[in-house]
Amino acid sequence: MTTPRARTEYRQARFQPPAGSTELLLIRHGESAPAYPDEPFPLVDGQGDPELAPEGRRHAERVAERLRTERIDAIYVSTLRRTVQTAEPLIARLGLAARVEADLREVHLGSWEGGLLRKMIAEGDPVARRMQAEERWDVIPGAEPAEEFATRVRKAVKRLADEHPGQRLAVFTHGGVIGQALSLASGSRPFAFLGADNGSISHIVVTGESWIVRCFNDTAHLGPIFGRSAAPLT
Repeated sequence: MTTPRARTEYRQARFQPPAGSTELLLIRHGESAPAYPDEPFPLVDGQGDPELAPEGRRHAERVAERLRTERIDAIYVSTLRRTVQTAEPLIARLGLAARVEADLREVHLGSWEGGLLRKMIAEGDPVARRMQAEERWDVIPGAEPAEEFATRVRKAVKRLADEHPGQRLAVFTHGGVIGQALSLASGSRPFAFLGADNGSISHIVVTGESWIVRCFNDTAHLGPIFGRSAAPLT
């Protein structure tokens, strides 16, 4: 009897981060407090610093529940308190101290800081329409130049990757930063990823000069599954 010859098979392989690469879970802060025309947000280094709204606190709890069983080697926040407050429930569950990375702060909106951006967008201000059409924050008077913002975000991501080879980081940051990081990773348009929901998780893997996009705007822990619109940045 002839013995059947063994067949060689080639199965599809699940993605594995390259050895020594750094995984960044980019978490947008929870919903922040509403803006009022007669009550601008307090400023930190010239940038609006609202606290979390009650719904934002719930976003923070859901993020913590989602990530509490995942391997997280370090937690990072920006200099603005909405990221710190969003990280607090996960910090409590994991027992890790938050590290501050100043370059993770939101894009500087110049004269539209303090919550004014929301008003301008809601009212269809011509400069706001131009900002969205040209995909540049720096059409706003005094705003951070686009090239400087991109350089800042690139340096922050590279610095985290250099300090944490082979590790996974929970990075609590802002919508503009997430959009810029994913644009740098993918070569896409600058505003293509501005739909990150409050409390959403995006995932990139940094290996040397290569940035790999693994997911964008994961909101499975928030519900409903699909958001209908992007929330304002600040």
